[in-house]
Amino acid sequence: MSLLDPSNASHIHAPPEPVVVFKFLLFVAGDTPNSALAIANLTALCRAYLPGRYAIETVDVFREPQRALAEGIFMTPTLVRLVPSPMVRIVGTLIQTQTVLLALGLEAAAV
Repeated sequence: MSLLDPSNASHIHAPPEPVVVFKFLLFVAGDTPNSALAIANLTALCRAYLPGRYAIETVDVFREPQRALAEGIFMTPTLVRLVPSPMVRIVGTLIQTQTVLLALGLEAAAV
């Protein structure tokens, strides 16, 4: 058998596709009910649809107001998807899972 023999095709492995890790910033206003709801909803969404493929950084605008202003955040809660690009912003508690999945580019997971 030669290396070019088609019967060897089962031994040829394509390189694995790179795993895309989603990076999120979630801007919240202290421990308000809407902030807690957004944190819980984002965490549940990531665990269900991006297991092992996400990083969430929570930014409290009361503790880091300059960072919020530098990022152009004027309402909370606001979710910012940093990676993969392009950057996406979603304002609200993230309670509408299907809408959030579509906005984040996870259409296949939303079906």
